[in-house]
Amino acid sequence: MRVPYYGVALILSGASGTGKSTVCEKLRAERPNIRFSVSCTTRKPRGEEVDGVHYYFLTEAAFKAKLEAGEFLEYAEVHDHFYGTLKSEVLQYVEQGEDVLLDIDVQGAQKIRETAQTSLILDSCVVSAFIAPPSFEELERRLRGRGTDSEATIQRRLSNAQTELQQWKAYDYLFVNEDSQVCSTQLLELLDTLHHGSKRIKEPAFL
Repeated sequence: MRVPYYGVALILSGASGTGKSTVCEKLRAERPNIRFSVSCTTRKPRGEEVDGVHYYFLTEAAFKAKLEAGEFLEYAEVHDHFYGTLKSEVLQYVEQGEDVLLDIDVQGAQKIRETAQTSLILDSCVVSAFIAPPSFEELERRLRGRGTDSEATIQRRLSNAQTELQQWKAYDYLFVNEDSQVCSTQLLELLDTLHHGSKRIKEPAFL
């Protein structure tokens, strides 16, 4: 018998070069039923970006209206554009027992953890995991191995990473990404275990 439970809202954070995006892709490929939280932004679509798939592209007025209505879990203004995660992108799914994956930076993750404390369901469903590199030297090697960034960009990413990596203790779980396949498998095992957490279980049939 399947015990009814709320889904897990899994926040994944990690500095540039930790392989977080690759891990997210493998998670979604291996577990297609995981929902991926789509963020809102006021910037214009780039290239082949599709509204509702890559982002919800909103006007600044529409974004601010949602903000005033308290519809965001977190938001930030970056380079004159707003970005944010809607509560509805998480709540509607975890209430149905579906898992939601949120690829969020350390600042956004902190805001979500704070907002989640105002909701009994979110507080029981939100779990955070930090993806770290085996070493700082390996992270630099990965960044340089891309061959797409200027030296100035690499130095900026390395500087940001030094700050972000220090935030790992704020997360519920830490995963050192030596191999993206191993890391994604470990995260799936964590999800399966979390489904049995008593605070996420609805009224079981035996009561």
